[in-house]
Amino acid sequence: MTFTQQSPRGGDPVLSAVDPLADLGPMLDGTVLRPHDEDFQESAAPWNRSVEQRPQAVVLASTAQDVVRTVRFAHTHGLRVSAQPSGHGATDSLEDVVLIRTGALDDVWIDAQSRVARVGAGVTWGALMQALDGTGLVGLAGSSPGISVVGFCLGGGMSWFSRRFGTGASSLRAVELVDPLGMHRWVTEERDPDLMWALRGGGGDFGIVTAVEIDLFPAPQITGGRLAFPAEDAGEVLRAFGEVTSVAPDTLSLWASVTHFPPLPFLPEEIRGRSFCFVDAVHLGGPEELGALLAPIRAAGPVLRDTVRPLLPSELGAVCEEPEDPSAATHTAMAVTVVDENLIDRVLGLAGAGVATPLFQVQLRHLGGALRRAGRGCAGPIHGDYLAVALAMLPDPALRDPVAAALSTLRNTLGPWASGPSVLSMLSSGDPASSAFDDATIARLRAIKRSTDPAGLVRGNYPVGG
Repeated sequence: MTFTQQSPRGGDPVLSAVDPLADLGPMLDGTVLRPHDEDFQESAAPWNRSVEQRPQAVVLASTAQDVVRTVRFAHTHGLRVSAQPSGHGATDSLEDVVLIRTGALDDVWIDAQSRVARVGAGVTWGALMQALDGTGLVGLAGSSPGISVVGFCLGGGMSWFSRRFGTGASSLRAVELVDPLGMHRWVTEERDPDLMWALRGGGGDFGIVTAVEIDLFPAPQITGGRLAFPAEDAGEVLRAFGEVTSVAPDTLSLWASVTHFPPLPFLPEEIRGRSFCFVDAVHLGGPEELGALLAPIRAAGPVLRDTVRPLLPSELGAVCEEPEDPSAATHTAMAVTVVDENLIDRVLGLAGAGVATPLFQVQLRHLGGALRRAGRGCAGPIHGDYLAVALAMLPDPALRDPVAAALSTLRNTLGPWASGPSVLSMLSSGDPASSAFDDATIARLRAIKRSTDPAGLVRGNYPVGG
């Protein structure tokens, strides 16, 4: 690995009496967009269209040097900066912030022999996993191919393979970032153990990341897909899910959900206005092994659709059939101890077949395995063996209040099973960073933030200071 360091411009940040941003554009290879520019609104919009960011400006960085110049400019002029490759995980207003889009930093380098990948800040999991086809290796990807590797790992990262190998954050080997003083440098556990600990799951509050090196993991065979059942059979399916997950090997990840599709004309006829119980599976093994593991679930009701098959790494993103376009939505997530008869009854009482609810989906994800153990950073351990996630779409602002009430009711109803924090990347836009960590961990993160960025120049999606 080659480490580079560049010196910042000297001097403390000072507020300019005039608008300094007009001078930033000529310094960059990329583009600076202001609110009066034609493409500003689309460039400033996050993936979750229910969040309004309203930054001072958007920098479409073409190179890592554009990021360096922008951070140094912000340091000199008393501005604040935040980074988003595509806007996943955006939380609230950025009115006093220059938003740096790092999506163009899309280099991918793989050393299959050493099981290491180096990727730019704009590289998505879909792009990296496609590059890993045929290598027998995987990164710790989640369900969506459109999420950046960098954002996922900085936020903890719940992967299909986390039961076996831990969080995405634990796979970080080194982080290339521009720190709040404008220093462009590689951070490693050997060079800066405190900062590296914070970067492994503490979010984007400590610098603007331009690239990372991550560990890759052996996956000679992957099998996975979705089983669809009528929502009316969700009770039996969820009971079978609970039984299978209670004894499942850590090579298997299972998610079960009750999903209600609205009667919208653009949806395919086979799902429009209908409700289902889905079980999504990914297994580090062959079809026969997974077939035996799934047998009790398949027997729990009539299988309406079965997509389980051998998968390439690049095909993992199709398992959950998640939307590829931005939309307005909100969610809540909480770690829970067990999936027992009482919890299943509570879930179905709130979101089962025939229940009038504004919720689109209530999902139970099996955790456990390596997630029970402390990783190499601040993400984890997660003491609950399951994650309950509720999702609601917000196509109409009038839905905000009933959706918020439904999410609050679900959290209160499942409260007796709650088991503490999960990871930063599972928070919703209204959650504080502190809700993802225990008291000692958030205190240490805040101390590192104060020591590395006392002026608060860098703002992550979930600021650890509050």
